[in-house]
Amino acid sequence: MGQSGGPTAVINQSLAGVVEGLQTGLVASGKVKKIFGMRHGVRGIAKDGGDLVDLSHLPAATIEAVAQTPSAALGSTRDKPDDAYCAQILEGCRQNEIRYFFYIGGNDSADTCRIVSEKAAEAGYEMRCFHVPKTIDNDLKENDHTPGFASAARFVTLAHMGDALDNASLGGIKINVVMGRNAGFLTAAASLARRARETDKDAAKRPAPHLVYVPEVPFVMDHFLHDVDSVYTKLGRCQVAVSEGIRDANGEEIGPQLMRSGEVDAHGNVQLSGSGALGDGLADAVKKALTPAGGKAPRVRADTFGYLQRCWPVTSPVDAREARGVGRHAAALAAEGDTGASITIERTSNVPGEYRSAFGRAELSAVARYARHMPEDFSDNGNNISASFYDYCMPLVGDLPEFGTL
Repeated sequence: MGQSGGPTAVINQSLAGVVEGLQTGLVASGKVKKIFGMRHGVRGIAKDGGDLVDLSHLPAATIEAVAQTPSAALGSTRDKPDDAYCAQILEGCRQNEIRYFFYIGGNDSADTCRIVSEKAAEAGYEMRCFHVPKTIDNDLKENDHTPGFASAARFVTLAHMGDALDNASLGGIKINVVMGRNAGFLTAAASLARRARETDKDAAKRPAPHLVYVPEVPFVMDHFLHDVDSVYTKLGRCQVAVSEGIRDANGEEIGPQLMRSGEVDAHGNVQLSGSGALGDGLADAVKKALTPAGGKAPRVRADTFGYLQRCWPVTSPVDAREARGVGRHAAALAAEGDTGASITIERTSNVPGEYRSAFGRAELSAVARYARHMPEDFSDNGNNISASFYDYCMPLVGDLPEFGTL
């Protein structure tokens, strides 16, 4: 088994779930002799000689301590294996007599499982591949939501709650850039900081964050500046949550348009999370637009939340429980003889105070490579979030603190 992509606060819960499930299932039955962990994802099995750690007899106390620890305990990778790379993975599995392959990650990880599974079948080598879901972006098909999202959403919510009070104390305009290149779920979670299903069309009548912008809704700079000006004029302050992946009407990302350099990641995408260019660019545009001729510029600040969202160690209880559960379910399917699947989370009840979910399976091909977006009914008025999103997200983040006012 291995971990891939951006770590999360609960990715080790899924690792622990797979180990526990195997120890009590396939290992106990004698069908599996050893459990190997791949160091830094598939690099640990594809490289010559491999880089594997024996997880077969981990004590329960160690499993639990690792489960409670954020980030990827085995190390992660941004490698996106192609056909030739997956052939190396299969060869590494052959050399170590591996017959079950568990990969914790996003849609690229599901695709790796799919290709390896297909290559094994073509070669007549019996191996079963299971994708265990993970991503804070919450963009995996076939899932109601994804392990990692709820904890990151909790961080974003709490950060905006505190930041709103700071903004109210001193006034001015505050812009917070939240992760999410293609999907706006995480940015939308900032709206939970309001503690109410507030959907007033007049942004100045909403509790902070007053404005929320997601990639699914085309971003128009003139509209943005008008929105900010309207709130600031009425309140003397304005808090904005904006996704790093906001796009214009042509689908072009705003961030790279404001960047002075175009550094790209391993997948060829312009790096957004590691740069404050979007926040700085939007702040500069606001200052320029809202400064009266010969007058004083408004106080404008921008923060890019970055990697803090992924591995903040205070998790959502629902997230921790479900992340553990998808790992156990993957191991259970393997023990039942399933030939390979992507594990899914299905919401079975959303009654207030009675949220429930169940684990299921999807074909690897249904999840691999594809990304889902926020449903249209989650956005409202181009700069806000709808009541239906509150209903969707609030049960996932856990209890929020109560603040006092004078």
